[in-house]
Amino acid sequence: LCCECGQFHLLVDNHLYNFQDEVDDELTCHICLQPLLQPMDTPCGHTYCFKCLENFMQEYNFCPVDRKKLSFQQCHKSSLLVRNLLDKLIVFCPFKAECQQTMQRCELEAHLQNRCPGFKKYKSELQRKKNSISKGKEDPPTKVETNTPKDPEVPSGGSSLVAESSAAAVVSLGTAEPGLVNPAFEETEEGENLPQRTSLVAETTTIEIHREDPEEELGMRIVGGKDTPLGNIVVQEVLRDSVIAADGRIAPGDHILEVNGVNISSVTHCQAVSFLRHPGPVLHLMVLQEKGFSNKTAQQDSTSTTNREVIHVTLIKRDRSEPLGIKLIRKTDEAGIFILDMLEGGLAAKNGKLSRNDRVLSINGQDLRQGTPETAAQIIQTTESRVNFVVLRQPGVQLPDPAEDSSTSNNSSSSSNGGSPVHHRRRLDQNHYRRKSNYQKGYVTHEKTVAIKKEPKESLGITIGGGRDNKNKLPIYVTSVQPIGCLFRDGRIKRGDVLLSINGIDLTHLNYYEAVSALKSNAASHSVVLKALEILSLNSTEPSLDIKEQGFSWSPLWITWLGLPSYLHCCQDIVLSKGNLESWGFSIVGGFEESKGNQPFFIKTIVPGTPAFRDRKLKCGDEIVAVNGVPAIGMSNSELIPMLKEQRNKVTLTVVSWPGSLV
Repeated sequence: LCCECGQFHLLVDNHLYNFQDEVDDELTCHICLQPLLQPMDTPCGHTYCFKCLENFMQEYNFCPVDRKKLSFQQCHKSSLLVRNLLDKLIVFCPFKAECQQTMQRCELEAHLQNRCPGFKKYKSELQRKKNSISKGKEDPPTKVETNTPKDPEVPSGGSSLVAESSAAAVVSLGTAEPGLVNPAFEETEEGENLPQRTSLVAETTTIEIHREDPEEELGMRIVGGKDTPLGNIVVQEVLRDSVIAADGRIAPGDHILEVNGVNISSVTHCQAVSFLRHPGPVLHLMVLQEKGFSNKTAQQDSTSTTNREVIHVTLIKRDRSEPLGIKLIRKTDEAGIFILDMLEGGLAAKNGKLSRNDRVLSINGQDLRQGTPETAAQIIQTTESRVNFVVLRQPGVQLPDPAEDSSTSNNSSSSSNGGSPVHHRRRLDQNHYRRKSNYQKGYVTHEKTVAIKKEPKESLGITIGGGRDNKNKLPIYVTSVQPIGCLFRDGRIKRGDVLLSINGIDLTHLNYYEAVSALKSNAASHSVVLKALEILSLNSTEPSLDIKEQGFSWSPLWITWLGLPSYLHCCQDIVLSKGNLESWGFSIVGGFEESKGNQPFFIKTIVPGTPAFRDRKLKCGDEIVAVNGVPAIGMSNSELIPMLKEQRNKVTLTVVSWPGSLV
C-alpha cells in the first residue's frame, strides 16, 4: 500500500486518486487518461505525466499525440501555475469505510499520515500480522518428521552454488514423461562426434526469499498448473527491480515444486497463484532448475564449483545515462560473460564489491549464464537506478592486465559506458493467425453490448491495458473502472473485460495509444456503444483472487487468456537456426489425445545453452500454432515430432504468447 496516495500500485507506477469532480481535459495525460502527475511539457506543446512519458520514451522516439520526433532530454517540467492547479484538485480519502473526508490532492499524504482513522487502522492490522508471524517463528509448531534428506553441509570457506540445495538432488530428464515431446533430446547419427552427452540434468534447490514488506509482490510471471497441459508451475519471466530479480537465483524456465512446504506440483493454476501471493516476510521455494546436458567437462566444472562464491552486488545509478565503468568480455573457451576491468573512479570501482574475472550469472534477474556482453550492456543502459548483479567468483584467479593481454581482441567485449552496441527489439508484423480452437478449459466468453447516454464532458472512467504494440500483442482490456465516470455508474463493464469496439470502431487491431485516442474521441459524444467480451470462470471452487490482487498491479491471469476466441489471438513467427550436431533445445506438451481431444501444444522447457535458449524469443507457456506454416491444431505428438526433427538447420515456429500470471 502506497503511503502517499493510500492505494495499491507498483513503485514504478503513478499514484492513484479518487477525484471528487470531473477533471478538465486540459489537465489530463493523453497516455494514461488520468489527471497529470509531475507534468512534463514537450517542445511540440503537449503535456504528460513524468512516469508515463519516461516509460513511453523507452520504446519510442516520438510524441504520442502528433508523432513528431522527440527525446526525453528535450522535455521539461510544466509551469508552477499548472502544477499548483493540479495539486489543488479535490480528492476523496481512499479509506471510504472509515473516513469520508475530501481534500486537495497535495494534502492527501499528510492526511493519511496524521489524521486518517482508516489508514491508522490499516497500519495497526499490518503490524499485528507482522507480530503474529514473528511470534510464530520464535515458537514454531511441532513438525511431523518426514523422510526428506537433510540439507548438505556447506564448507566453511563461504557460500557456494550448492549451498541452497535441498538434498542436492540431481535428476535426469533423459526419459521423457508421458505426453512430453522433447526435440532437445533428439539423437543424431553423428552422435559419436558430439561431446559425451549422457542426459539432460536438472537440480532441485530450496531458495529462501526475504522481503521487508510481507505483502510486496515477488515480481515474476508463472504459467502452467494441473488444469493445463503443462502440468507443473513454470516461471515464465522475472521482472526487473523485483524481489526475485534482486535475489538472482530464480530464472525463467524454473519449475516451482513447493511453496512454504506445500506441494504445488499438482494444483490448479489459480491455486498456485494464491499460494505464491500469500503474504509473509520469508518465502521458502523448492524449484527444479535445468542445468543443460551433462558431459565430462560439465562434471569436471561442477567439482570445482564448490570452491566458488555466489556474490550479490547492487550498484545505484543517479540516472539512466550514468555509466558503471565496467568492461565485459566473453571468453573463447568458456561460456558466459566475465568482468575484464573496471574504470578507475567509476561507479563499480568505487563500490569495490565486483572483481576482475567475476562471471556474471544475472543482471536484474535476467539470466546471463549463456548471454553476451551486448545483452548485458543493454540491460544496464535501460535500467533507471538499481543494477543488481549476481556473480560467480573463484578465489585467487584474476584475468591478466588488459594492457598486457593480446588475446582479448579475439573475445566479444562490451562496455557499460554507453558505446556498446544495443540490439533493438525486432518489430514483428502483426499477424493474426486464424484457426479453430476449442481449448477454453474452465472459462467461457460472453460478448455484450453496452449502450450509455452521458454528458459530453463526462469521462468513461476506465483505465486500459494491452494493445498490439505490447510485447505479447494483447487485445485491449479494462484494468480498472474508476468510481467517477459513466461506466462505473452503469455497472456492466468490469475489470478484465476485453474491449472489441466503441461506436462501431474496431479496437481489436489497435495498439495501446491508438485505442486510447479512439476511446477519448468517442467519449466526447452524448451516447456511447461499447462491445466487450467478458471471460467467466466455470469453476466456483477456485480461490477468489480479486481480494488478494488488491496488493498487486492488476492484470488478467494467464489461464484466462487461453479462453479467448482465436480471432483475438495475435501470432508471431520465431525463426530458430542450429548446427547439424545441435538439438533445438525445447520440450513441448499437448496435442490430440483420444481421452482429452484437441489440446494446444505448449512450450514446457527451454534447455540452457541450446538454440532456443540463445534466441531468447521463445518462452515457457508459449502456444505453438504452426510449424513452417503447417497448422498444428488437431495433430498428435507423434505427428508433430517428425515435423520438428525433419528441419535440419532452420525452423519457423508460429506461436501465441500470453503473459504469465503476476505473483
